[in-house]
Amino acid sequence: MSKQQLGSEREFTDSLLTVTDLKKYYPVKGGILRRRVGDVKAVDGVSMEIHTGETYGLVGESGCGKSTFGKTITRLVESTDGSIIFDGKDITQLSKSEMNALRKDIQIIFQDPASCLNPRMNVRQLIEEPMSSLTDWSQEEKNKRVHKLIKDVNLSVEHLSRPPHEFSGGQQQRIAIARALSVEPKLIVADEPTSALDVSVQAKILNLLKNLQAEYNLTYLFISHDLSVIKHICDRVAVMYLGQIAEESPTQKLFEAPKHPYTKALLSSVPKIGGFQDDRIKLQGTVPSPENPPSGCRYHTRCQEYIGEICEEEVPKLKTIGEDNLCACHHY
Repeated sequence: MSKQQLGSEREFTDSLLTVTDLKKYYPVKGGILRRRVGDVKAVDGVSMEIHTGETYGLVGESGCGKSTFGKTITRLVESTDGSIIFDGKDITQLSKSEMNALRKDIQIIFQDPASCLNPRMNVRQLIEEPMSSLTDWSQEEKNKRVHKLIKDVNLSVEHLSRPPHEFSGGQQQRIAIARALSVEPKLIVADEPTSALDVSVQAKILNLLKNLQAEYNLTYLFISHDLSVIKHICDRVAVMYLGQIAEESPTQKLFEAPKHPYTKALLSSVPKIGGFQDDRIKLQGTVPSPENPPSGCRYHTRCQEYIGEICEEEVPKLKTIGEDNLCACHHY
């Protein structure tokens, strides 16, 4: 990709999704009476703003809460606290029927297409099902859209009569993408959509998503643990650690000049041709449990830029660093 094509070179103004202090806690029960004895703080006070037409990346280690965040903003799981303003409406305050009316505007693509495609349906039925549930379109309108979508994801009309198990993993993900697009959504949450695919297939799916974004004026929240994928497709990136945002930055700036110690460690772990970087940062220990996270800065138990008791006692705020970087670190 040329510099002009890089997502980080584009500018966006209108806000489609604004998340403020979002929390999702899962109760932990123990004892004979199975009483609540604590919480798993999967998402703990996350705030972000996603603009219309952009691809916003969310990256972090497995178990950091990024997939839970994606499911929470679509209300596949209910939030514990915080607000989710989508297209001017706080969807946390909507009733079930009101939310169902809004579901066509927010769709999700899952990591494993084989597990989310009903094996008893053929491809036509899979793509048409959301339209039947969420729109009042005529059968003729649905047929036209099914035919257009199957071609847009580089499959053929002949594939419509076949069941999903007859397709490869990459083809199954194309079908899942067509299904997500079927109801003309504004926002698509792509939850690790390429991690189950071969590397050669990943690139084709990523390029397909970029092409569809331009054609359908889509906005993506792209969740991944793969930094090379994030670099290829995203305009801005938020780095998540143990349920909280550590850093947010335009993609190009994040890779060129990371601010947070955790971001630096992640980027140093990306393999280069011939092996890892000479200055690779090797983190000590393991990720703490979200049930009992460290006090203060949650990263201080593994941080190599630790500066004292403030790291252990005070939670760092996500502050503006420079022109358009946000960083939650006492070091800055």
